[in-house]
This record gives sequence, C-alpha cells and structure tokens, in this order.
Amino acid sequence: MEAWKEKLRQTIGLDSSFEVQLREMTFGKQSIAFLFLSVFIKDELMAEVLGRISRLDPETISHESLETHLNQFVPAMQVFKTDSFNEAIDQVLMGQTAFYIDGQASVLIIEAKQYPGRQPDQPVLEQVVRGSKDGFTETLNTNIGLIRRRLRDRNARFEMMSVGHRSKTDVCIAYIKDVANPKKVEAVRDKIKNVKIDGLPLADKQLEEMLINRPWSPYPLVRYTERPDVVAAQLLDGSIVVLTDTSPSAMMLPTTFFDMVQHAEEVRQNPFMGTYLRWVRFVGILASIFLLPIWFLYAQNQELRPEWLWFIGAADQGNLPLVLQFLIAELGVDLIRLASIHTPAPLVTAMALLAAIMIGDIAVKTGLFVNEVIMYTAVVAVGTFATPSYELSLANRIVRMLLLLAVYFFGVPGLVVGTTALYVYLTFERSFNTPYLWPLVPFNGASIYAILLRRPMPDNNVRPSINKPLDLYKQPT
Repeated sequence: MEAWKEKLRQTIGLDSSFEVQLREMTFGKQSIAFLFLSVFIKDELMAEVLGRISRLDPETISHESLETHLNQFVPAMQVFKTDSFNEAIDQVLMGQTAFYIDGQASVLIIEAKQYPGRQPDQPVLEQVVRGSKDGFTETLNTNIGLIRRRLRDRNARFEMMSVGHRSKTDVCIAYIKDVANPKKVEAVRDKIKNVKIDGLPLADKQLEEMLINRPWSPYPLVRYTERPDVVAAQLLDGSIVVLTDTSPSAMMLPTTFFDMVQHAEEVRQNPFMGTYLRWVRFVGILASIFLLPIWFLYAQNQELRPEWLWFIGAADQGNLPLVLQFLIAELGVDLIRLASIHTPAPLVTAMALLAAIMIGDIAVKTGLFVNEVIMYTAVVAVGTFATPSYELSLANRIVRMLLLLAVYFFGVPGLVVGTTALYVYLTFERSFNTPYLWPLVPFNGASIYAILLRRPMPDNNVRPSINKPLDLYKQPT
C-alpha cells in the first residue's frame, strides 16, 4: 500500500492537493483503499458501494468479486477493471472512484461522480415566444440528454473524445449514421484527434480556433446554438454537431452565411408569419451593414440623391465631421454593450437610460452630434441586435465601419468596390470545405426559395444538398 501511495503522491498530488482523497480501511486481512476527488464524489453511491462490500467474504474479496456483485445488485452503476495505472488516474481526474486492493496489480473503476452544474434554463441569445424554454448547460451529459429527448433515432451517434494534454476535456461528435456524409464525419473526427494543446479551459471557442485555420477571418465559420431543438433539426439535415464539456452551446458544422440569419422563432410560427418575420430580419441585417454608408454617401453628395429621398441629409453638420460622429457613435454603442455585460443585472436599465438620455441628449445639444447620426446609429443597432448569430453581428459591424470609411475617402467608387470586395471575399470563404455563400454561390434555386420563404412542413421534404447526405429525403414514402 505504501508503494502505491507514494506513486499517487508523485502523479496526482496525494497529501498536497486537498481534493485528492484516499480512504484506507481494513477488510478482514486485506488492506483496501478508495481514491477519488472530493469535489466530484456522490455520497449516496459511495455509501451503496461500502454497503455492498460489507456483504462480501473478507477472505476472498477481489476486484472480480466486487465487480460481479455491483453489476448484479447495482446495475445503474458502471464498473470496470483496468490494469493501467495511468488510465486509472485519468478516470479519477474525470470524477470516477478507484478501488484498490493491496497487492493486486489491477484497479476497479467505479462511477460515483456528480459534476456541479445548473438545471436547463431558457437560452439567453435565442429566446422564442413559443417553443421550448430549455437550453444547454455546462454539463455535457445533460446536453446530450436534451438532444436525445428530441431525437430517438437508433442511428444517432454520440462519439466521445478527449482533447487537451492537461485538461483532458470531453468533446462529443454527434451525427446520424445513415444521414450524415461519412467523409465529412471522418474529416471532423480527424481534425479533433490532431488537436495538440495543453487544455481547453474556454471550451468550444478554443476548439474552434484549433479546428479552423482562419484566425483573422471576421466572419464565423461555425454556427453556435444554445438550443437542443435546433441541434436536433440540424442533425436531421445531415449536419455534424460538436459539443464540448463546460460549454452551454454547440457547434454545428459545416455552416453557411444564410444558416446564420435563420432563427427558431420563424419555425414556431405558421409559414406566412414565419416568412414575414424572416424578411423583417433580413431587412434589419441589410440595414445594419449598408444603411449608414448609403446615408452618408447621399448626405455628402446631394446631387446623387433621388427626389423621393428628399429627407436624406443633415441640415446641420455639427462641430465634428459626420464620419467621425458615426465612428464615435459606433464605439459608444459597443462600449454600452460591454458595460451592460459587466454591470450587475439590477443596474443595467439605469445604466442604459444614463447612456441614452444623458450622453446622447447632451451630445446633440452641445453640437458635437447631429440628430440624424443618433437616429441612424440607433436604427443600425436594432438591426445588429436582430441578427440571430452574435458572431455574425460583430462581423457585420466591422464591415459597416469599413464601408463608411470607404465612402468617406472615395465616395461612390468606395461603396461599389467595398461591397464587391465583401461579396468576393464571402464567395471564396469556406466552412469545412463548404461554400460560405451557398446556395447563392454556387446557385441552387430550390434552396434559395427555402431561405426566402418559410415553407410548410409537407413541402420541406428534402435535406440540404450541400451536406451531401446519404438519405436526401426527410419524408420517406
């Protein structure tokens, strides 16, 4: 026993790390011990294990006898034996309990863990008026359970992997075996296996950057969601989903620009209202990108303004150039957003009123800003917040400021060249070898129709061809 304890001191920090606990006891003539982390142990299960040990013959106790006894009388508890010391330590660090009998080379691993976590709650970024209010939590098993509740397909697969030399973070690849393209599944699996990193304390975002070698691309190349119903729907479409332990969101691969602009609320309404909501959202997204550059172009070049846009322009330019006013206002909106994140919840409303009324109103009255700048910045901010993907809204904000500067320096050519450059950039962008602007480029008329209109369920019977699914039809006859 002493030799085993010394080995534990050198590898896992026994006696120096408070949560590493070794409970020794004598059973008959045998010295036995339980090794576990106190922060993960589930007391009820350990009490059951100790109770079962007391019923065994002290003279013949062994790993095999205890394993058989637990499997027969406590079937809900997973038990297995390992001859590898390193595997035993890894299992203990994952929350399992190691049962050791002095003098025996093997160790019995008993699942008696309980991770700290919260109950499923309403998603913060993807709320709906009608529909489920349960969202992902930081516990991987809970998230898989939420998906399984909606997807009872016998071909659904959830492959568990470990990533991180030190953190050994659990990562799960989810797909439907007879729907998802096996080459895409293999590509994702190989990329995750080849990740070489100490750890993933920030979970899925760090994993994303290790999987996608486009660190300076402003546009998101994976789609995040906090909703298990969205994940189930994407799995049925042939997508591959990656879930990371300690993260309340899931990555869906591959993705396109048009995947980012759809929301679960559209499907929760009838097709007519869903289409209306989708178009309102499209208008908001387009406004968040192009409204300020176009308004600024017409305000600076009155001769280009059509007669029916007579209201475009500012009667008073203010004490600062208009372009500088817009840039300061953009930074101000971002500053308010960051402040609201770090402000205690009871004070968020007061902080927003302070920023909107006092700062905005005083800036206009003192002549630093003009009313039109405040109004159009507010409209653009609403369009930004109406974008379903938070990552996409941030990228659109950067593009909007670049287009604004292009109009300021080059006028009409700046807007045309900037918009064309954006289109060409997105055309050549790819997400896991999938064209980012599909189905616009390459063009697919049926899929464009499905994006523009929220089709009734009887008509929505074909999976996206870009995923190259094994089973193309959703409604088999």
